[in-house]
Amino acid sequence: MTVRDHQGADLSQDQGPSPVVFDLAGTPLLSSGRTDDIAAASDNLVARVKVYASGGENTTHAHLEDEHLFLILAGRAVFHLGRDGSREVEVGPNAGVLLPAGSFYRFASVGPDNLVLLRVGRGRRGADDRIGADGASLPGHSSKNRHQPGVPIPGAVFGAG
Repeated sequence: MTVRDHQGADLSQDQGPSPVVFDLAGTPLLSSGRTDDIAAASDNLVARVKVYASGGENTTHAHLEDEHLFLILAGRAVFHLGRDGSREVEVGPNAGVLLPAGSFYRFASVGPDNLVLLRVGRGRRGADDRIGADGASLPGHSSKNRHQPGVPIPGAVFGAG
């Protein structure tokens, strides 16, 4: 049987785009700061593994066009939701938060362990549509967003064993 697209092209042998397989095991744990690494990406979706040392946090912000979700893999986080951060939700492993575009939030790692999370959002690699609670641009790796480079703990990794 021949499968054809709307223009009559033969699709019977087309495998489509290549799937991306990824593994987060081996992600470095931190003594301080935070990291943000792309684990997998396509034209429409980006998966990032983010690690925050205990006490690590960001500041209240929203992504104007980027809907995304956070899935906690290890550690615990308190999310402060809304422009004023008045709604607090603590989430731990196997739980998460879905943020529609324009939702204001911030979060902090709580407890003694690193916060390791998977962030999945729209596939606009390199674009930063983040604004602060005041409406001004807020680059993710800026001191205004409380960015501190991650300092790996030698030999300590997520998912080992």
